Amino acid sequence: MRTLNVRHLGTISYDDGLALQAKLVEERRAGAIPDTLLLLEHPPVITLGVKTRRGPNHIVASDETLAGEGVTVHETGRGGDVTYHGPGQLVGYPILDLAPDRKDVHVYVRDIEEVLIRAAAAFGIDAKRVPGLTGVWVGPEGREEKLAAIGIRISRWITSHGFALNVSTNLDHFNLIVPCGIVDRRVTSLEKLLGRAVAMSEAERAVEQAFFALGWRVAA
Repeated sequence: MRTLNVRHLGTISYDDGLALQAKLVEERRAGAIPDTLLLLEHPPVITLGVKTRRGPNHIVASDETLAGEGVTVHETGRGGDVTYHGPGQLVGYPILDLAPDRKDVHVYVRDIEEVLIRAAAAFGIDAKRVPGLTGVWVGPEGREEKLAAIGIRISRWITSHGFALNVSTNLDHFNLIVPCGIVDRRVTSLEKLLGRAVAMSEAERAVEQAFFALGWRVAA
């Protein structure tokens, strides 16, 4: 069982998050740090994945509306389409070395989904996968709502970027975009599903415990 070093960073800017990930990826590649999970929040930001380079970026709000809402826009090196990050959303950036025994991109994505499904289960929420769609969903077939988004980057089997779990997120901000380019599905949060306040520390603890599903031992 590998050790996973978890860092709780609070709220940091998206640019700072990118810079930190780049630094840690190189340190992980050099063996200077163990597998590491960053848990944090971002100020309101729309991020564009690599799919937006080949088609529409699915931002439906005007520049004026975005400025009025205090939402910035950033291109990224992760997979996927467009997504939103903001306060009340738990963002996880795993910096993991998948070599030598975990070198399978599809299995890695499914593993991250499993972590989020188990984290939701800790709150009594029956989350699931939807065939053909990445992420974690809740609700009846054909009308599922997205609880968590996933967008990863893997460089020489070192992972970065990761997942975003909606805890107490301002769901209205998702109306500024077509989340992940999926036009017929809505977005939800732990608080909306539970009808009560959820502390970010609760969600962080659930995610840490769920990482046992991936075979990591969370460092004390």
